[in-house]
Amino acid sequence: MKRFFLGAIALMLTASVISCRDTKKAGDAVEDATEAASNAVDAATDAAGNAVDAATDAAGNAVDAAGNAAGNAVDAAKDAAGNAVDAAGNAVDAAKDAAGNAVDAAKDAAGNAVDAAGNAVNSAKDAAGNAVNSAKDAAGNAVDAAKEKATNAAKDALKKQ
Repeated sequence: MKRFFLGAIALMLTASVISCRDTKKAGDAVEDATEAASNAVDAATDAAGNAVDAATDAAGNAVDAAGNAAGNAVDAAKDAAGNAVDAAGNAVDAAKDAAGNAVDAAKDAAGNAVDAAGNAVNSAKDAAGNAVNSAKDAAGNAVDAAKEKATNAAKDALKKQ
């Protein structure tokens, strides 16, 4: 800006010294040059303002885009963590179900073993009872046969006398 004013002053001074005769033409030329320089300064100021506005807008857009990207990354991380928690919960539930099924199967197997052992004991008791009864019957029959033989032997002995 300083150069502009110095240049304008130098131009005006030069124009007034050289063309003292034609003051009106020199004044108009200086006025036109000053106006052209002012227009150039205004255009440069507008261009600089537009560049600052564009840079500000671009920086704001970059900040917004970075914020959106960070928000999306956080949301994705939350979703992934939620999915991992759900999967872990499902795995725990499946393990509980499997353990419950194993316990039920073990209970059923133990119950079946107890029932089989009870049936074996009852069968053994029945077999022992049958054996005792058979032994009693056999002993009774042997006693009866011995009695009969003894009675017959005694009768025969008495007849021979």
